Parts: sequence; C-alpha cells; structure tokens
Amino acid sequence: MSDPTGGLLRAVMPGPEVSYGANVSSDGELRLCGDVRGKRVMELGVYGPTPNSVALAMKGARTIAVDPVDTQIAKVRQAAEKAEVTVECHRNELADLGFATSSLFDLVVCVHQVSRTNDIARLFRQVHRLLKTEASFVLAITHPAADIFEGSDPTARHKYGSKSPGIGDLVMSLQRANFAINAMHELSSMREPRAVVPSTLVLRAHKLGS
Repeated sequence: MSDPTGGLLRAVMPGPEVSYGANVSSDGELRLCGDVRGKRVMELGVYGPTPNSVALAMKGARTIAVDPVDTQIAKVRQAAEKAEVTVECHRNELADLGFATSSLFDLVVCVHQVSRTNDIARLFRQVHRLLKTEASFVLAITHPAADIFEGSDPTARHKYGSKSPGIGDLVMSLQRANFAINAMHELSSMREPRAVVPSTLVLRAHKLGS
C-alpha cells in the first residue's frame, strides 16, 4: 500500500529530542509536542545542539525553521543534511512571518527566543495566525526568577521582569493573543539541584478561535 504522505509516516528515526535548555528536561520527558509524524511544524528561532527543527523532522514532521541570523540557518541546513531529512529554512525576523500561510501549522516551537524581539504581542499574534484552531504553541524562556541573579551569585542583581517577561506578563500576552495555556513547567538545572529558583520556564498553549 502506498503512503500518501510521501514517506513521512515511516518509522520514527532515533535521534535527539526537542531541547528546552541546557541541563533541563527535554521533550522526551515532558511530551509537550506530541506525535508530530506528518504534521506541519515551525521552529521559530533556531535552538539546540541539534536544531529543534531537525529533531522534529527526524520524528517525521514537515518542518520549517525561521531565524534572522545567517549562521543559524546554515546550522539547520548542515544538521538536516547530516540527518538526511528536509527542513525548509527562512531567514526572517521572528515576528515577520508574512511569507507563511495562515492556519497551516499543527505546532509552533519557540525556545529561548522571546528576548530577541521587542514586540512580543506581535510575535504571539503571528503565531496565532499561523496555527490551526486548537493547535499548540510550545514556548520556553529563561525563568524570570533566574534572571534576577547573575550566575551562582545568590544576591539579586536585577528587577524581576527586567530581562525577560514575568510569568504574569507572559500569561496575559498569550491570553490577549487568544491562546489558552494548558501546561506549564518550571524546570531546574540537573547540574544545580540545590538552586534556589528554576532555570527555565516552559509553556504549552493552544490556539482559540480561527
């Protein structure tokens, strides 16, 4: 029997999981992305030792990587060639997604990229436009509590929310863009089990409306 997906539903290739940060749980443990075989997925901002878009392609997804930096796009292409998968690449600002068709994507993944844009509201609106109804947006940032400190220095050096959006601001921005949060994880570094605050915040939200 022929495969109408052109081979996308073949057995999943063993390989790396979607990374949410150095020394924290990956999607292999958190399972926020779900089964991506045959699904259209965008990585918004390249991240990971193996770019997340390549890791997702190795699991059978039809992936697009978007990043404004040439070297990051080159990293995706090199990793995709090595893994023998296809990733469509676009060098664009993260909130400049006019090239992409509305309501096309089953999943958008954005890991440690929000700080690269000054217009989070526009970024979230663009992601909402791209996703199918009820589709997921998986987002990871440096935990805003961790951004208060500098390295292992236990003395607070920065105001909460000054380097990355506070949890309240992030939740409100997602709600205003018509997302509903259905999962939240505050992850601590496995190398610093006694750290006083988590290092990474990971959210999954689904698109409401059309």
